[in-house]
Amino acid sequence: MEAVGDVALRLDPSGLIQYASQRAQRAFGTQPLAGTVLTTLALDADQAALRNALVDAGTAGDPVLVEVRLRCPGKDTWFELRIAALPGSRELLAVGRDMSAQRATEQRLRHMATHDALTELPNRLLLSDRIRMVIANARRSGQGFCIATIGLDGFKKVNDGLGHPVGDAVLRQAASRLRKTLRDSDTLARVGGDEFVGVLPGTFTPDQIKLVSGRLLAALQAPFEVDGHTVYLGASVGVSIYPDHAEDEIRLIALADAAMGRAKETGKGRTVVYSVRESGPPQHDISLEAAMFQAVREGEFLLYYQPIVSSRTRRIEGFETLMRWKHPTLGMVPPVRFIPIAETNGLINLLGAWALKAALVQLGQFEEVAKRDLYISVNISPRQFRNDRFLDVLDDALAFSGAPGDKLVLEITEGTLMIDPVHAEAILTKMAERRARIAIDDFGTGYSSLAYLKRFPISVLKIDRAFIKDLPASTKDAAICNAVLDLAKHLDLSVVAEGVETEEQLTYVESRGCDYIQGYLTGKPMPAHVAMAALKENLYTELLPDELRAGLT
Repeated sequence: MEAVGDVALRLDPSGLIQYASQRAQRAFGTQPLAGTVLTTLALDADQAALRNALVDAGTAGDPVLVEVRLRCPGKDTWFELRIAALPGSRELLAVGRDMSAQRATEQRLRHMATHDALTELPNRLLLSDRIRMVIANARRSGQGFCIATIGLDGFKKVNDGLGHPVGDAVLRQAASRLRKTLRDSDTLARVGGDEFVGVLPGTFTPDQIKLVSGRLLAALQAPFEVDGHTVYLGASVGVSIYPDHAEDEIRLIALADAAMGRAKETGKGRTVVYSVRESGPPQHDISLEAAMFQAVREGEFLLYYQPIVSSRTRRIEGFETLMRWKHPTLGMVPPVRFIPIAETNGLINLLGAWALKAALVQLGQFEEVAKRDLYISVNISPRQFRNDRFLDVLDDALAFSGAPGDKLVLEITEGTLMIDPVHAEAILTKMAERRARIAIDDFGTGYSSLAYLKRFPISVLKIDRAFIKDLPASTKDAAICNAVLDLAKHLDLSVVAEGVETEEQLTYVESRGCDYIQGYLTGKPMPAHVAMAALKENLYTELLPDELRAGLT
C-alpha cells in the first residue's frame, strides 16, 4: 500500500477508513485518517458520486473509477480514485492519483482554445457561444440586444512606425479600457488584428446604443503611453441589433462589421448602426460566388447588345456588349451584384476573354445581316487590364474571329487608367498597334484628368448618363456636355452620349455635334437574335422623319 498511488486507503463497506498509507496521511494533514468516513473528505458537490462508487465497487467485480475533489490543507485537490473489493473480504481498497496538475493543464488548454493569447479576452470561438446564449435568453425574455464591433482607427501606423511590440502593448491597453467600460453581464472579445466585438444584452434602443458607444469611443480617445511613446488613435464602431437586423450570431457579427466599415468610410471616430438602405447589399456574397462558378460550367452567362446609333442618321453603327447572368432560380442577376465578385476572385479574366471572343464572332453575323460595316464595343475591367496575359487574350480573340482590329472598341474607365499610368500607356499603345480603338467609359465621373487625353492613344469619349438625364433643362449638365463636345472636336475624338431616353435629349446632343447616341430611346440591351432583327428591319432608320429618311436612300 505504501508503494502504490498518491493515496492508498483500506475501507470497510460503508467507506470508513481502516488504514491509510503514509503518503495519504501527509496529503490530508496530520489528523489520523483511520476512523474517518471517506465521503466526508470530499466536497459536498462530489459526495454523492463517491458514495455511489463505493456501493458499485462492493457489488461489481471490476474496479470503479471516480474523480472527486478531496479537502487537503490549504486547497481542494482533484483525485482519481480506483476502488475495488479485496479478494476474499468485504473490505475495499481505494488507490488515488493526484489530478491537480492534469486538471490545471486541461483548464489552461481550454482557456487557450477560447481566449485571445495577447489580451486574454474571449476569442471568436467563445464569442459565438456567448452570442448564442444571449440569443436564447432574448428569445425567452422578448428583450433585444446589440452587437458592437470596435475597430481602432490608424492602428497600422503604430506597427509600421514603432514596431509590433509597441502595437501589442497598445492592443492590451485598449482591451483593458474597453473591458472596464462595459458591464459584467457584457462580453468583450478580440476577433483579430485591431478589432474587438462587444455583446451587450438589454441594449437595443437608440438612446442606449448612443450612450454605450459614446463610452467606448471615449475610452479609446485618450492617448496610449507605451515605452516612452505617446500614441493617439481613436476608434470606429458598428452596431447590429437583434432581432431587427438578424437572428443568428454569424449574421449579427457580419452586419456589425459592415456598419463599422461604413463608419470608417464616412469619417472615422463615430458610431454607425447598420442600415440596409445605407449599407446596400453585402460586398461579397459567398453563396452567389459559388453559384457563379457553377454558372460558368453550366453556360448560364449570356451576352446582350445595346445599339450605338448615329445621332444624325439614326442608323445602327455598332453595339456595346453587355454581360448578363440568367440563373435557373434567381432569374436575371444584375451585373452590379456579380461583376464585383468576379473582379475580386479573378473569374472576370475567364468571363472577359470569353466575352471578347464571342462578341467579335457575333460582329461577323451582325455585318452579314446588315450588309455593311459595323463595330463592336467591349468593356475591359480593371483586373483584365492589369493581367499580364491581356494582350495574348486580345490577339487570340482577333485571330479566332478573323475580325480586323479597327472593328473593335475597347471601353476602359478613367479609374482603370489612373491606377498605374505608366503600365496603362504601354498597354494602350500596344492595343492601338493592333488598330483597336480605345474608348473612355463614363467620362467625367472618374479622375477626369485632361493630361491622359494627350498622353494616351484614345479615340472615343462616352459621356456618362449622369450628364444626359436632365438635358436640356439643366444648364449645368448642358455646360458640361458642351465642354466635352468642344474638347473632343479639337482633339479629333468621337463622342457617344450614353443614357439618351427622349427625343429632346437626342436633338440637343446632335445639335451640339455629338456623333453617336446610346440609350433606351434607340434600344435597350437585347439578345443577339433581337439585335439582328433590328438590323434586318433597319428599325431605327424607320423612326426618322420622312424627308430625312428619303435622303439616306
